[in-house]
Amino acid sequence: MSISLSFLGAAEGVTGSRCLVEFGKNKWLIDCGLFQGPKAVRDRNREDFQPSPSRIQNIILTHAHLDHSGYLPRIFKEGYEGSIFCTDGTADLCRILLRDAAFLEEEFAKYANDTKYSNHDPAIPLFTSEDAEKAIAHIEPFSRDEWHQLAEGVCFRFLRAGHIIGASSVQLEFRTKFHSKVITFSGDIGHNRSFVLRGPQEGIETDFLVIEGTYGDRLTPRSDVLEEFSEIYRRTVERGGVLVIPAFAVGRAQEVTFMIRLLEDQGRIPVVPVVLDSPMSISAMDICLKHQEDRLPSSGRDDGSDFKPRQFEVSATTDQSMMTCMRDGPMVVISASGMLNGGRILHHLKRRLPYAKNTMLFCGYQAEGTKGRFLQENAANLEELRIHHQPVKVAAEIATITQLSAHADQEELLGWIAKMTKKPKSVVVNHGSPESQKKLAQLIQERFGIKATSASETPKVHIEL
Repeated sequence: MSISLSFLGAAEGVTGSRCLVEFGKNKWLIDCGLFQGPKAVRDRNREDFQPSPSRIQNIILTHAHLDHSGYLPRIFKEGYEGSIFCTDGTADLCRILLRDAAFLEEEFAKYANDTKYSNHDPAIPLFTSEDAEKAIAHIEPFSRDEWHQLAEGVCFRFLRAGHIIGASSVQLEFRTKFHSKVITFSGDIGHNRSFVLRGPQEGIETDFLVIEGTYGDRLTPRSDVLEEFSEIYRRTVERGGVLVIPAFAVGRAQEVTFMIRLLEDQGRIPVVPVVLDSPMSISAMDICLKHQEDRLPSSGRDDGSDFKPRQFEVSATTDQSMMTCMRDGPMVVISASGMLNGGRILHHLKRRLPYAKNTMLFCGYQAEGTKGRFLQENAANLEELRIHHQPVKVAAEIATITQLSAHADQEELLGWIAKMTKKPKSVVVNHGSPESQKKLAQLIQERFGIKATSASETPKVHIEL
């Protein structure tokens, strides 16, 4: 009897993570992510899902990021009726992320219909708030480190992955009268460089491994991120400017917030107002503080009293955000979106970019084709940037810190495998560019003598039980 794995997404990139597991008559989905990025990629979200969603028994999530969970409302819209299994932390984050995603889908469709810019008349959202609520109602949280029954002869469990709150690797154990086999899906793997999150669980045992390869072909700089950050912070404050930080609402915003408190406590930066201007980041902050099981003990008490900066403020409403835009420095503003592809951050850019005393600090990956990548790459020679269809002068300092990725890099991924107490006989690398997947697969073979391939080359595999 065999188990088959079909990589329906994240086989040639880092979005749309979906792996179909088939065993006998059973079908399960590991992750149910949105395709994100250029239009040609996003259009894949509107293709008919195969197999029919009604034939899938359950969905198991590794974590809440939309490239792993964001298709859930759509799959319910197409007829899925099963449960969604995840950790408590992932459940909490999915509730805010899926509701926000549905709201934006409805807003984009409304804008397209009002302006007639869409090729479709009428423009229809990928999914609605009603679809999101249906998905949320089917979420069933499970504890980590314990085996839970999935079907006859099949169990699953979650192991900490250290990527964001709730993030986990998923293990499936298949048993017959004479044989057993464990398949591990790494999900997105974190590292031990975070100031907030515990690292991924080590020493696991598995027979077959599906591992992410986002950074399978590169290393993250190991320079002192606190020192680099404090230098940028200090020189902006000394100019009387505003340090504007676009940050991913889940994970990065909380990491940067705590870094500021650390530096304040160490006396390395002056204390100035720090404004978190993102409703989702504010909600994610509460969830981060709630889930002590994922946080380092050194990241403070769960009431946030020693987590948040000393002059910490939140800007929850639109009016509060507008007032923040009007204020003078010195001040820090952390806002979303992290790649400048929408949201409140654009209003802060319009207000702050024209003045040399201010600083725009990138602390997260800027995808190809985003406004963030364009500004990051062209800042030295860029005189103006179009925001909301208007030219905005670019005079502010543009800075980048590269050490804060929530993904393990090449050496950390290999190190995670090295510490397994029972190493897999075979590995598939997914969730990365084809080049990144192939490079990591090559290194796994060379370093451990394990047969390894990439999902880009092998989109479906069969595992004999």
